[in-house]
Amino acid sequence: MKKMMIAALAAAGLAGVVFMGCSKKESASGGLTLEKGILKVGMEVGYPPFEYFDADGKTPIGFDVSLGKEVSKRLGLEVQFVDTAWDGIFAGLDTDKYDCIMSAVTITDERKQKYDFSRPYIGNGQSMVLTKNSKVTAKTPEELGGLKVAYQAETTSDIYMTKLADNGLKFEADEYDKVMNCFDDLKLGRVDAVVADSLVSVDYVNKPDSPFVMAWQADPTEFFGVCIKKGNTKLAEAVNKALSDMYTDGTLVRISNDVFGSDMVSGAEKQAAE
Repeated sequence: MKKMMIAALAAAGLAGVVFMGCSKKESASGGLTLEKGILKVGMEVGYPPFEYFDADGKTPIGFDVSLGKEVSKRLGLEVQFVDTAWDGIFAGLDTDKYDCIMSAVTITDERKQKYDFSRPYIGNGQSMVLTKNSKVTAKTPEELGGLKVAYQAETTSDIYMTKLADNGLKFEADEYDKVMNCFDDLKLGRVDAVVADSLVSVDYVNKPDSPFVMAWQADPTEFFGVCIKKGNTKLAEAVNKALSDMYTDGTLVRISNDVFGSDMVSGAEKQAAE
């Protein structure tokens, strides 16, 4: 469901978000006790090219899916992906519906206060997409005043646009629960621009016969990591070792090449080494 608002007036309302989830008992240590032989991974399967359904509509594929399979294999576990709406994905971790989240989760200081994160595994930046026949002349998001802008709610794109609103930019914000709906409405002319993760935008722009064009793309200053419940130290350490080994032996670069056609992970490895 899409939420419509005027971004210049929305900042105060964005702070209060209610997450819903079912309860599940924690272990005495406060960390999740893994079901024998299974690593449950939460993800929003609707965020290409990171996680989305194959043509059969049932099989999840994408960068994070390949990542989850490989990490689980190296931990000697079977992977089980749990499809979860983005606006409830952290609540699912809180209530132990799964052991970790692999779903293009940006590592932020605010999130680190509540959750543990693995080493970063890929870099990302924000981007702005228009249609090829668009009459919009804006070259950056800062020039989108007076226009209708789509982005996914509760994401770093949301945070980015909210900061612009706080700084005085007045635009009409269309918040969506799935990024693919942003691009659908841009194609249909219902919005003027989409602001999204650059790696997601590149995927839409580069599709055959794509109606989209990349109008602006920031340098990768954000990094994705595996999100783990605080206190689950053993799992965090095991995931970190698996990711480090995957970069060292070339597996992580191979997955990146398979999905993106190039190495998009080495920048994150440099960040992890700092």
